[in-house]
Amino acid sequence: MIRNLGVGRALAVVLLVVGCAAVPAVDADSGPAGLRARLDRSLAVAALREARISALVVDRETGGELFARDPDRALVPASNLKVLTGIAALAAFGPTHRFGTEVLASGEPDGEGAVDALFIRGGGDPTLTSEQWWRLAADLRLRGVRRVRGDLLMDDTLFDGQRWHPSWGEVGSRAYHAPVGALSANYGAFFVVVAGASAPGGPVRVSVDPPVPYLRVVNRAQTGGADSPESIEVKRELAGDFERIVVAGSIPAGSEPLEFWRSVASPARYAGAVLRMQLEANGIAVGGGVRLAKVPDTASSLYRFDGKSLAEVTRLFLKNSNNFIAESLVKSMGVRSAAEKSRGSWKLGIPALVRELESLGLDTTGLHLVDGSGLSYQNRVPARLLVEAVRLADASFEFGPEFGAALPIAAADGTLERRAAAASGRVRAKTGLLTQVTGLTGFAETAEGREVVFSVLANGYRSSDKEAMSALDGFAAALVNSSPES
Repeated sequence: MIRNLGVGRALAVVLLVVGCAAVPAVDADSGPAGLRARLDRSLAVAALREARISALVVDRETGGELFARDPDRALVPASNLKVLTGIAALAAFGPTHRFGTEVLASGEPDGEGAVDALFIRGGGDPTLTSEQWWRLAADLRLRGVRRVRGDLLMDDTLFDGQRWHPSWGEVGSRAYHAPVGALSANYGAFFVVVAGASAPGGPVRVSVDPPVPYLRVVNRAQTGGADSPESIEVKRELAGDFERIVVAGSIPAGSEPLEFWRSVASPARYAGAVLRMQLEANGIAVGGGVRLAKVPDTASSLYRFDGKSLAEVTRLFLKNSNNFIAESLVKSMGVRSAAEKSRGSWKLGIPALVRELESLGLDTTGLHLVDGSGLSYQNRVPARLLVEAVRLADASFEFGPEFGAALPIAAADGTLERRAAAASGRVRAKTGLLTQVTGLTGFAETAEGREVVFSVLANGYRSSDKEAMSALDGFAAALVNSSPES
């Protein structure tokens, strides 16, 4: 494991300079000088004009600098920040750790398999999906449970009640703004399909997955003419013990159905609704409703459901840039770090994350964090820290393979599936995007056959975000292709 990268990097630079002097470049676009020229050209494009850039490329093995552009300049990282969150979580818990969800009852099931009430205590598992809630319900049936006479009581008090970070500003119902809770389902999100009729004026069909009564559709949408503009909006409104899914606007007649991901307002109530659906699917009747309540000390433990390993969680988290997982991991790190039993929070979790990075030997100079997902514009990270974090993870026997396997692959999967085609298969990197902020951090194999670690952050460009992302795809292409036209 790397403990001090500074001396190694300085020595590698000296060796690199000596090597360059001894072996001249074959042509103007190959070798270290050619790489620097290609990368300089990739950042000189119109899309990045007036942008603030922090970039660094180093040799994967030695750490020797191959390219640098203000690498110590701390910029808004967007989701590149998830690199640090993922590494800190893997170091804190280990790749085999599983977050548990405990099922308790008012007593053992009676002769008919009935319990008076069923309690679910959230353990911060961020990847409980409808399918896993079905597995939990099936496991309860295997343990003899056949009926819940009263309510399902959901306890999410492991985390505090702050669902959204205040620095995010006004949050909407988009899935990337899912509320953070210790007890959840489907990353705090649900799926909506809106289908118009074949003729103008016909009914609009709205389908919601999962189909739980907790999500109640209010359909105000209309089917317009075949050439009319599409103006469908899908919003959610918390209404006591349920949420309204309000669908409004117009969809052209005969058009393809529209798909929307939206977040819930109450993750624990939503999880309870999904659990109830899956209990009933497994033949376990529920006589009461779903309520939020703390598990009483008198409750009897029936079962602990252990979720995915942290290695699997990290893969889902980084490949898909999942904000909900990021913030759940931060709050779990806060719980773990607390000297006394405390509820998970950003206040505890962010300092715990930074301490974990420092304990690994990283120099956190220039680092300023307020969340774990990168949604906040208040975060600041220099490219050098991201590069050194990736190199540290890469060298770690404990969690290096799990981290590397979790990064998106250019033109193949995750958030790079439809990007960086010119670097297909030769770049593995975490993406990042906010308005006027984008970045890439990860590994690449250069045209010269050298494996490198890189990070490039761009803030404040005047072009569109799409154009800026394409420019960073060009940076990736310049890393792996010797021809500037490639």
